Amino acid sequence: MAAAAAEGPAELHSGTVVATVDGVEHTSPVELSYHWDRQHGGRPGFASFDLPFTLEAEPKTPWGIFIPRAGNVLEVRLNDALLQVYGDLGRGNGPDYAKAPIYVPIPGHLLKAGDNRLQIRIRADSARRAGLSRVTVGPATPVRTDLFESAYGWRFTGSVLLTAFSLIVGGIALALWLTQVDADAVGWQRRDGIYFWAALAEFCWAIRVADAVIAEPPLSWGPWGVLMAACYAGWAASAMMFCYHLAGWGNNPRTRWLRWLMAGVVAGTIGASSVALSREEPYWLTGWLALEIGVVALFVCAFAIATVRRPNVERLLVAAAALVTLGFGVRDWLVIRLSDAYGETTWVRYSSVFFGIALLLIVLRRFHAASVEARGSVAALAARVAQRERELASTFAALEQVARDQARTHERERVLRDMHDGVGSHISSAIRQLQSGQASSEELLRTLRDSLDQLKLSIDSIHLPPGDVGALLAALRYRLEPRLAAAGVELEWAVDELAPVKQLDAQAMRQLQFLLFEAISNVLQHAQAKTLRIEAEMVAGTVQLRVIDDGRGFDASQVPRALTERAGAVGARLAVESRPGRTVVQLVFG
Repeated sequence: MAAAAAEGPAELHSGTVVATVDGVEHTSPVELSYHWDRQHGGRPGFASFDLPFTLEAEPKTPWGIFIPRAGNVLEVRLNDALLQVYGDLGRGNGPDYAKAPIYVPIPGHLLKAGDNRLQIRIRADSARRAGLSRVTVGPATPVRTDLFESAYGWRFTGSVLLTAFSLIVGGIALALWLTQVDADAVGWQRRDGIYFWAALAEFCWAIRVADAVIAEPPLSWGPWGVLMAACYAGWAASAMMFCYHLAGWGNNPRTRWLRWLMAGVVAGTIGASSVALSREEPYWLTGWLALEIGVVALFVCAFAIATVRRPNVERLLVAAAALVTLGFGVRDWLVIRLSDAYGETTWVRYSSVFFGIALLLIVLRRFHAASVEARGSVAALAARVAQRERELASTFAALEQVARDQARTHERERVLRDMHDGVGSHISSAIRQLQSGQASSEELLRTLRDSLDQLKLSIDSIHLPPGDVGALLAALRYRLEPRLAAAGVELEWAVDELAPVKQLDAQAMRQLQFLLFEAISNVLQHAQAKTLRIEAEMVAGTVQLRVIDDGRGFDASQVPRALTERAGAVGARLAVESRPGRTVVQLVFG
């Protein structure tokens, strides 16, 4: 029996065990730790451990039991009193409580001075690392605080943190793989494979490490065990593919066969684990893992040699992490799969942090380099755009100058044409009247006045805003009202406020101006009117413009050709009605 002072913890490692395998019981002394798979070849069964200990006196403070590892499911008794049950001993391949350390508080009345017995019964599933580690009993404070919480932090909390770290690194790598696209490439080559394999490696490892905190997996042990083995192999193969791309072997046809080797690692692990679990013979997986470690070791050595030949920061980081991880993997295989030690935890889960940090640093360095290159490309593109903008601005300025010169030329041509067609025509008529000797001085004076008025209107048209019919009428009134008064014609002005007419550009405004001048000039020359009325108003968004006189009238079927042509040039509808005492020339446009 183990002896314990009432105020100090004691480690229980000796006792007896009753093991039941395939319905056969075996009773024997036991020295913990007890590795079920090593003792019974991976066959499932039950084991009852009887661990006696002696107390010098009855404890005065609360006590507890610390079990570093036990399972797969178990129940704990003290002095034949049930303390705790973890899982259902009647159902196999279900929950696995060997993944996390266990603390069981002891009710004070159960402990007594003298002999005590701790009884632990387990149900062991095949190839699931079942068994019982050494057990510690003692006062609650040192057992729980110093032993249980420390072990729980390393195994359970550490696994949660490792899972979160792997998910973060994998998420960053996956985001970069999805967003960093080479526009010049096609197919899968459009994305950088190094990001994809980094993401896949970290996601596989996150699932594998998360198993340490899942006491009740969503699948039964057979499929779940195959999945966990596949994730382990997927992590190793993806990490090797990461190194494969990092070393530049993907561009060498002689090394492309390595991809099939890595695919074989995953496929072989799935096959070996399936056989091991279905036949309840763990050595199939143990043997395959030995072969897998050999393949990984050869690959890591090849990568390390390539790194030494062509060293850089990225390769050195990964090579160092790979060598450390390989060493820890060998240690885990020897201790976990081959030795009788039980209660040990894997070291690879912690060494993988180095590899994850190396992946993260490389991914971030690659992203930084790509960002710098992109910023350089953007800067170069911006400089080219700025240069093109300057060239376009220079070209536009030159074109604008040419356009201004052309506008001035067109304006000169228009003025000359108007003077030729209007002023020149009237002066020519005056010359013919003088040469004929038949024209009266009054007729000659009227012709010269028309010439002068048209010259003034041509000058006014230069400054008319396009579409401003009101300004055009005001200028016409200013120029012709004195002549109307001299001819004894009263002017009636009935012009409302008019909105600008978009369709009337500068050329159309001149045509409208000459049309109105033509209509008013005809009144002065032929109508013998006493009153001339100008009306203009907006009706339903259109301008209605009328020139009305009370003269003798004329044949409305014979509309002057000049009026018809100019109305067509303006895009206006022309209507003429005439009888003695009322003649109306109406324009509608807008």
